[in-house]
Amino acid sequence: MAEQQIRFEDGATYERMMGVWSYIAGGVFLDWLAPRPGLRWADIGCGSGAFSELLVERCAPAEVQGVDPSEAQLAFARTRPAARLAQFRQGNAMALPFPADSFEAAVMALVIFFVPEPGKGVAEMVRVVAPGGIIAAYAWDMLGAGYPGEAIRAELRALGLNPPLPPSVSASRIEALRGLWTEAGLEAIETREIKVQRSFADFDEFWAITLSAATIGPMVVAMPTAEVERLKARVRERLPADAAGRVTYTARANAIKGRKPG
Repeated sequence: MAEQQIRFEDGATYERMMGVWSYIAGGVFLDWLAPRPGLRWADIGCGSGAFSELLVERCAPAEVQGVDPSEAQLAFARTRPAARLAQFRQGNAMALPFPADSFEAAVMALVIFFVPEPGKGVAEMVRVVAPGGIIAAYAWDMLGAGYPGEAIRAELRALGLNPPLPPSVSASRIEALRGLWTEAGLEAIETREIKVQRSFADFDEFWAITLSAATIGPMVVAMPTAEVERLKARVRERLPADAAGRVTYTARANAIKGRKPG
């Protein structure tokens, strides 16, 4: 099967799948960061605005600037309640549209493995954050089976297919993140694993929502109907439901934080 590109062109669909997962994991991430209120934040690769929403809800920020390459995602982000404070603009993580020292915190939430050159992305976060500020990120541990759609990806691989991975997927490992932060000259570097769960009303809801993921959906849509049904049956076997029919899935991300010297 031809290689599939990973594209995020539908903000509402993204929100049902990864936006909700981002919100769940992002809450744990912010508890760990424990930022003081009143900071100016840069949300790099803000997507549908799920993490920006958390910042506005929980961190009493003075400012939130979200940047993403997808106008479709940004259009959805601008419909959120967070847009009363947060601003969203198109931009490149490796060439941020901000002057130096513009923020007290910069984050990449589920983004760093999509940045073609992660080191440039981290360097740009460092550039736009003032001395003493926070530079942080978290990313699904896709190489360690932590991705929320891993049950489907694993069965695709078992059927001899190769679902696409983000271009810089190795950057999501704890060791790689620590290396990037160290090379950027950051101080007080800490890492941790984030483990989160999400419950679905039944297997069909899990299947429908998870299949909308850009790293899975296009490949499955292109499969013959009989193969899709075979795949679905195999995934169902992996995910036993509880007495009420609910399916609970556990995902895992790697997180890092550090401070700009100053």
